[in-house]
Amino acid sequence: MLPGQKREKSMKYGRKKASLKRQLLLAFVVTSIIPIILVNLFSYSNTSSIVRDNVRELTHSNLLRTKSSLEVWLESYEDILFQLYSDDEIVLLTDKINQGEDIALSKNQLRRTLQGLFYTKEYIKCISIITENGTEVFYDSLTGSSTRNSWMDTATVPAEEMYDEISSDNDTHIFSTQQAVKLRADPYYLFHLGHRLIDYRDVDKQLGVVIVSVDEELLSSVCREQEEQNRFNFIVDREGNLVSYPEQRLLTSRIISWEEDPKSRSEQYERFLMSQERFKKQHISVDLVYDDSFGWDIVNVSSQEEIISRINSQQQAAVTALGISLGALAVVILILIRRLGGSLQKVVVVMKEAGRGDLDARVDLTDTKSGEAETIAQEFNHMMEKLSRSLEKEREAGERQRQAEIAALEAQINPHFLYNTLDTINWMAIDKDEYEISNSISALAHILRYGIDNSNGIVTLREEIEWLKKYLFLQQTRLKNTFQCEIHVQPELMDRGIHKLLLQPFVENAILHGFEGVKRTHFLSVTVSAKKDRIAVEIYDNGKGISQEMVREMNQGKFPQSRQKNHIGMENAMNRIQMYYGEEGKVEIESQEGEWTKVLILIPMEEGEKR
Repeated sequence: MLPGQKREKSMKYGRKKASLKRQLLLAFVVTSIIPIILVNLFSYSNTSSIVRDNVRELTHSNLLRTKSSLEVWLESYEDILFQLYSDDEIVLLTDKINQGEDIALSKNQLRRTLQGLFYTKEYIKCISIITENGTEVFYDSLTGSSTRNSWMDTATVPAEEMYDEISSDNDTHIFSTQQAVKLRADPYYLFHLGHRLIDYRDVDKQLGVVIVSVDEELLSSVCREQEEQNRFNFIVDREGNLVSYPEQRLLTSRIISWEEDPKSRSEQYERFLMSQERFKKQHISVDLVYDDSFGWDIVNVSSQEEIISRINSQQQAAVTALGISLGALAVVILILIRRLGGSLQKVVVVMKEAGRGDLDARVDLTDTKSGEAETIAQEFNHMMEKLSRSLEKEREAGERQRQAEIAALEAQINPHFLYNTLDTINWMAIDKDEYEISNSISALAHILRYGIDNSNGIVTLREEIEWLKKYLFLQQTRLKNTFQCEIHVQPELMDRGIHKLLLQPFVENAILHGFEGVKRTHFLSVTVSAKKDRIAVEIYDNGKGISQEMVREMNQGKFPQSRQKNHIGMENAMNRIQMYYGEEGKVEIESQEGEWTKVLILIPMEEGEKR
């Protein structure tokens, strides 16, 4: 080789090594750096999503606890209301006022009775009774007056309307927060629970209504139970008015237009909160639960700004650590690529020699400098050894196949020649009036033609039974009618499909093996019936039977190591059933030694005429 050619070849090999390095580096970037970055981004997104979901779940759980606590509190105040509207003394005094009897005395006694029940609950500020004739009797701790009620004059719902609503049924009515009198120039807010007075001696009698006025501070305290930093609860009624809110100045304000869709209401709450400029929009979360018993929304609003900030800080730290790790990994990869590239180049040279037809080419394992390259070299050498042996075996197999093809050609007989010859013999028998011989030859020709033509095809059960009858006719002819045979088939199964020659091995086994050495009259029956969604074929003979041990082995697919045709035929037939029908095909053998044998064949129903 000329020096110029050597330099050119050397340059060519140098370019190949550089290309390998670039490919490995590119693979490192594609398979390591980019996936890690994508995984990191996905992890950040997934973590943020999980945190938000957890916060939402926690928020909703807190809302449900707030709802439950609110229901417990209000139920306790409903108990006070029940004591009031069912109290016999209050009912009696109210009735007297309605009747105009001792009005002044009855009103004083009624006020004292209300005063006695007033301090049973902390947040009760006023108890009022409005009688049927419009008389108002109350005990009010805010005004301390017997003539001036703290809320009726400022109520958004007039007393007359409240009376009509409460007295219309026997339910407890809840009225949302309303402004009461101002104390020390500060407004005071109450919500009300009302019920009609009930005289159990005449439950339909209209006496009046009782109204318990409760400080809104009760609702605020319940909302604050689950309150945390940057998170608070508030309550809104079905009119869209604020029932309870941290900023008292906004109470009773209409903040939304009520809609049945909770998502729409949530969006309206969010817009309201944005108008208050308490949170940044991108970090706000609003959740709500609706309380059917009060007709109120309990709403939670929270800021996730702090959580998002923590996640961002954690992500920045993870990105920094990831950058340092990837830099160190890149340096290690470069060193390994340089070592691996040299070892692989030596392996490539030997591979090219093998590619040119040198099957004796082998890699010298002492030239490999890494475990991976050594493994590749070992596997290559091992592959070349197997390839050499495989080629040798292929040559031997090819020779054996050619010999087999020659033998097959020499042994081949044209089936049409066989059919025509049998037909000629048949006419010769007819000419000599040997009709029994003619019938036997015709049956044999039909059997051969049926068996040779697509022997694995699907035919109708009718065709298979007709063929089986001809086969039994030949056996009876051959054995001088030494056995009786019956075939029973349900007519509706005649057009169902079955694989060819599936029953013959079992019938042949019964004739040749079952009746052997049996002195009594031989009997064979074939019964075909429907069993659920499968065809059941039962082949019965009263022959010598089979031992229980052999029956057990045959049902397990184990046959004696014998070359007798009957055993081989049954084994092949059972294997064919398994091959054709899988788990849906089944063969069960029963026998009583010296008495009988029964073979039950179960196959799925198929359509015939498939061939």
